[in-house]
Amino acid sequence: MFDLFRPGHSFLHRLPAGTKVLLLAVSGTLVFLVDEIVIIVAFLAVVLTLYPLARLPLTSAWAQLRPALWILVAILVAQGLINGWFVGFFVVARFAALLLLAGLLTLTTRVSDMVEGMERGLWVLRYVGVNPGKVSLALSLALRFIPVLATITGEVREAQKVRGLDRSVIAVAIPVVVRTLRMSDEIADAIETRGYGP
Repeated sequence: MFDLFRPGHSFLHRLPAGTKVLLLAVSGTLVFLVDEIVIIVAFLAVVLTLYPLARLPLTSAWAQLRPALWILVAILVAQGLINGWFVGFFVVARFAALLLLAGLLTLTTRVSDMVEGMERGLWVLRYVGVNPGKVSLALSLALRFIPVLATITGEVREAQKVRGLDRSVIAVAIPVVVRTLRMSDEIADAIETRGYGP
């Protein structure tokens, strides 16, 4: 689950990892600054177009959204009832675009390349006493966890659905938190075992 990279030779695979992370950060920021639904829908269409261009099937895009679908539906309903359905669709489109973009990054970039690219880009932090290697590892793990957490949430929800507890927020949230913490410990142990010391 940790390594979601799909080997390929598309231009997105060949693009430097640092450039892709920077584009994700800039795009994610702009998505939340734009208040025009037309621009958000156009951005969502562009992100979906990038999957075939990266020689990834659209089922890969669906796989990024499917585990978080019930969360997106909950956001849509909550926003629809409170602020109107137009606002609800707008908010969901924002989150969907960001999830798809983060998923595209993880599918086309090796973890090692991501860490190395961010470490080079954060070299200036050395002057304030911060180790850029540790910061880049933390950022790459955070990005990698977005689709992984969505997958965990989907699996837990399916398991709780069998028990008739899929509508209970607590019944879904607690196992997700436990599994996430357990996975974090395993990753920390793996990093420590390999003697990673940037």
